[in-house]
Amino acid sequence: MALELAGEVENVRGSVRIDLEGERDRLESFLERLPREIPPPAQLEPLEPCWLPPTAITPAATVRIAAGAATPLGIGLVAPSLAADRAPCAACLAELSDPADRRFGYPFISCCSCGPRFSIATAEPFARAHTSLASFVLCPSCRQEFDDPHNRRFHAETIGCPACGPRLSLRIGAQAAQPQTSGSPRREDSATLIQRACELLGDGRILALQGIGGFQLLVDASNAAAVAQLRRRKQRPAKPFALLVGDPAWISAHCLLDADELEALQHLAAPIVLLRRRAPVAESFPGVAPGSPAMGVMLPASPLHHLLIRAFGRPLVATSGNRSGETLCTDPAEAIERLAGIADAWLCHDRPIARPLDDSVLQVIDGRPALIRRARGLAPEALPLPTVPGAEATTSELAPQVLVALGGDLKSAPALAIGSRVWLAPHLGDLAEGSCQQRLAEGVAELLERHGGGGALLVSDAHPGYLSHQLAATQPFEHREVPHHLAHALAVMAEHRLDAPVLAYCFDGLGYGHDPVAPLWGGELLQIDGDGWRRLASLRPFPLPGAERAMAEPRRAALGLLAAAGSAVLHHPGARHTLAAFSQDERQLLLQAIASRCNSPLSSSVGRLFDAVASLLGLAQVLSHEGQGGLLLEGAAARAPADPGAYPLPLRMAAATAKEGLPAMGRLDWQPLIEALLADQDAGVPTSVCAARFHNGMSQAFQALAVSASRHTGAARVVLAGGCFQNRILLEGSIRALRAGGLTPFWGERVPANDGGLALGQVWAVRCSLPINQREDLPSQSQLHVPGRSRSHPLDHEPATAIGA
Repeated sequence: MALELAGEVENVRGSVRIDLEGERDRLESFLERLPREIPPPAQLEPLEPCWLPPTAITPAATVRIAAGAATPLGIGLVAPSLAADRAPCAACLAELSDPADRRFGYPFISCCSCGPRFSIATAEPFARAHTSLASFVLCPSCRQEFDDPHNRRFHAETIGCPACGPRLSLRIGAQAAQPQTSGSPRREDSATLIQRACELLGDGRILALQGIGGFQLLVDASNAAAVAQLRRRKQRPAKPFALLVGDPAWISAHCLLDADELEALQHLAAPIVLLRRRAPVAESFPGVAPGSPAMGVMLPASPLHHLLIRAFGRPLVATSGNRSGETLCTDPAEAIERLAGIADAWLCHDRPIARPLDDSVLQVIDGRPALIRRARGLAPEALPLPTVPGAEATTSELAPQVLVALGGDLKSAPALAIGSRVWLAPHLGDLAEGSCQQRLAEGVAELLERHGGGGALLVSDAHPGYLSHQLAATQPFEHREVPHHLAHALAVMAEHRLDAPVLAYCFDGLGYGHDPVAPLWGGELLQIDGDGWRRLASLRPFPLPGAERAMAEPRRAALGLLAAAGSAVLHHPGARHTLAAFSQDERQLLLQAIASRCNSPLSSSVGRLFDAVASLLGLAQVLSHEGQGGLLLEGAAARAPADPGAYPLPLRMAAATAKEGLPAMGRLDWQPLIEALLADQDAGVPTSVCAARFHNGMSQAFQALAVSASRHTGAARVVLAGGCFQNRILLEGSIRALRAGGLTPFWGERVPANDGGLALGQVWAVRCSLPINQREDLPSQSQLHVPGRSRSHPLDHEPATAIGA
């Protein structure tokens, strides 16, 4: 208005169209001022101005805001034109607390800067008529704000008030399934219902709360009996819960909180932030995060959360509203049915949730957030794709190509890439759960229908047994496969815009690899350069008796290690915790299976090594959730005194054999580490010290190997990728060690290091036209050498028992 321009603004799918007319100098002033004056949290992508021949300027300079045509969203895994949900801004929180304001205590207050977005969108582009608020007609007061260009709620599509917006309802016990009566919502109704909900929580009851992207289960975090009850009912015996707090000061006595962590906690995405427990580690909230070195903490993500936690006055457990292994409940009727037997009461509202969204999770590493789960508050916002190295001349040819990458089966999070941007879908869950499979299949079909008209390319993990791979193979589009660990490395390279050559440590639970002896990878050092990639070294493989069962039973991985190390190690008195975890008959049967290679595949997985050490230290024998062994091992290490020392993890060269047809390559030999650990156990060294020595030994070995590999390859940048690097002690120790060795480490920050980031790596493999088959020109023993190389083991050279190959 100040520039006296006329025209039209329209929010169209994927962009904003602005048609303006006026004096040339004023139009240029508009282009110059727009990047500086755009209100937060809006982000301005590169402008593409197009100057048209002058026309007659409208005498009364007005700008009309047009309504774009709706493109319905189904599952809506990815929605390029939508923004992420935002926690309440400071201005809305001030009104929420002001008794004189007409929105005082209103649980759904919002404005242009905050409120629900992706979670309520039913169509693109974003407009009130394209959301689950469409049926809520604005009252005259709200309409006046909506139409006033000087008001911060000008064209704020999510606004409302007690007179015209959504309302709360509280359903308790057996009354929950009864129909709700209609009527006009009243401001005092919300306050009364919230107070009643707080009374139930104070009595130790479990409350199901309809949040932004789905239901949450809440319980008083200070009530150990109530937390234990929630665990029993939800069938979640040990996996850590998150805490909802009203103010960071509530948790400062229990957790360390530096300036960077505080900033992450207060971000408008309102993520769960993993905060280190204060030393000495104490169970300040018994049963909330047993054995974990950190507490997951979040601030209120919505006005309703703010009102509830403020009224309750102390931390609440806030966990997903589902039974373990199931998808989130999003609809009140569904929640009442599925959460019966878990929740005692349901605090619901009548603003429908368009799609389930879990909470985002992160930790702060080296002063910067590192995502563990990318979901509510961050999805569906785009990430930039870097220019393909050496392909500037063909960028215009690559840009229009549509890629749909399916990621992995665990922590499923597919991606859509168009031109220079990629959209990662929010965390879906594990595809072993039927409804998650269905969401992925329907979501991929929707993406292909909407974006694949000009041709699309599907990318998946190379593992033929992955459900995501099988889904891609059934689609009528070109399909490419990317090796699991290569995708892990490329995801970090794409995020940090790294050119080759790069060294990449890829450590995770398990992934399919091209190795006829040990095809289950998870402890690899890769070299990635312009000609492709090759595997320089790996963890020495060991058997996993029972194959898939060993992933859930650390005692099996530990038994595989002991058997591979030989009789003296197998019968070492320091191995008592693992050996006692089996009956004599069970142990004998498994040892026979290992010896005959019956359902006992070899694996180089660092994740399974962590599990095995957790078993040997008596921390975990059978898991109740994924990653529990590594988490308990990290928690034990966090309790150790400073400078506890390190176990040896030397490199040796595995000899090639004619039968295997593989060249020599480096193997990080775990046997000296295990022998030292068993000796410490037998000598009564505290478990925390043993756990810390294990972590330190891993970091020091990574440094020595990477320095040696850097001399050979010329690569000074080292990628740390895969789910094992969610372990803060391992990641921070590796960062310090690599920097001390003169190398520059990189790790996932905006994209999870775990399988939730695989899709980005898959996209980047295709964009770089990187050969997916590994190169065979491995370094010789003289080229790749680390001082202190371990001795050879007899098992390494006996074809019938090549467990240590």
